[in-house]
Amino acid sequence: MTITKEQLLQASESAYMNDEQLNFFKALLEEIKFQTLEDIEASKNELSHPPEMNDEGDRAAYEEESSIRLRTLDRDRKLIPKIDAALKRINDKTYGYCLESGEPIGIPRLLTRPTAELCIEIKTLAEMKDRNYSK
Repeated sequence: MTITKEQLLQASESAYMNDEQLNFFKALLEEIKFQTLEDIEASKNELSHPPEMNDEGDRAAYEEESSIRLRTLDRDRKLIPKIDAALKRINDKTYGYCLESGEPIGIPRLLTRPTAELCIEIKTLAEMKDRNYSK
């Protein structure tokens, strides 16, 4: 039997990251990886075969679309190693726990960002630190 998102959210704290939950997130991450790899291939194919453009308006529109597609492609390429790292943590049974504090990341956060490595408290502190150093 496969656990549902609703069952995950209702699970007791003592059930946190049991085999059923780990299998749920493993399947989710594998699906995200499959879809991301498909998106990468589609983007590469579209970028390598530009359409015929007869006027400057078409060319400008294509260049804007290409710029957006390149940014998306870059983001997707960066996501694959994060997914692989999360899958490794699932295999190691360390998935779902903050890499800094060891505290549970939490089911709601993992459902929103399955590749999360930090609990919300540590992530918030890191972002505040980044903002202070970038000023």
